[in-house]
Amino acid sequence: MKLFYQLSLLFFLFSFLGWVMEVVLVSIEYRRLVNRGFLLGPWCPIYGCGVTFVTIVVGGLLGYRGTWGDVFLAGFFLCGGLEYFTSWYLEKLFHARWWDYSQKPMNLHGRVWMGNLILFGLASAIIVRVVDPFFFSWVSRIPLFVMAILVWTLWVLFIGDCGLSFTVMNLLKKHIDTQKGDNTEEIAQAVRQVLRDKRLLRRLLHAYPHWQARPHALTLRLKKARQEYKRTLSLLRKAQKQALHATREELEKAMEQVHKARAEKREALRRLRLVQRLFLRWDEEEEDETGNH
Repeated sequence: MKLFYQLSLLFFLFSFLGWVMEVVLVSIEYRRLVNRGFLLGPWCPIYGCGVTFVTIVVGGLLGYRGTWGDVFLAGFFLCGGLEYFTSWYLEKLFHARWWDYSQKPMNLHGRVWMGNLILFGLASAIIVRVVDPFFFSWVSRIPLFVMAILVWTLWVLFIGDCGLSFTVMNLLKKHIDTQKGDNTEEIAQAVRQVLRDKRLLRRLLHAYPHWQARPHALTLRLKKARQEYKRTLSLLRKAQKQALHATREELEKAMEQVHKARAEKREALRRLRLVQRLFLRWDEEEEDETGNH
């Protein structure tokens, strides 16, 4: 249990420090105090999870203490994967994109980008190799019963905060899905107007001023359009392959199939791009599927 308590304190410490960093940076950017994060309390658990994961994997807790390079790579990939998963999961769960790096160089689907990944790696190396030894030395001096009281108090507060915050975000999701609009930006503006007098929901929108709505109905339309485009693309490739191996007598019929498949593919692509425009800023993943054919 002692190790669990120590890792819990590590998680809460860096969740708090991550929240402080986010609040300072965003408040400077927008020149007003911004309570950053999805939770109401002073913690951003994505930072605490990242530090804890890297510490467990290469911090010597499992018997292997990584070199500076090992820790850098662990932070690069583990924290990057955590940020990507968090972005994807929150979008699927609450029908909104909370951050978007699509305009940044070397990004992956707008969810992570190279600049942050390098910072994750550098920060992980410093924390695991320099900060962790002092931290574990310090917490080991705390009496076990004191540590237990502190840890379980923090977990109760944290779980309660998660429950309340998820309830608030589900209310936001309902507002997103029930709004009528021609595109995601119009829907987002309508949601902001509806929620301007709802304090908890307004705080969440202020924390992420560049959030993007992802209404369920529009997302389904986009998914169906992408599936139809993939289907017509597959049919075109099949028809082209058959034309290459057709005999002279079969060639005319095969070419008719190719022309028909090309027409269906163009129509499917037109419908896909029409739905994509409703999102105004769509994922690189979606652009890749339409930009190279």
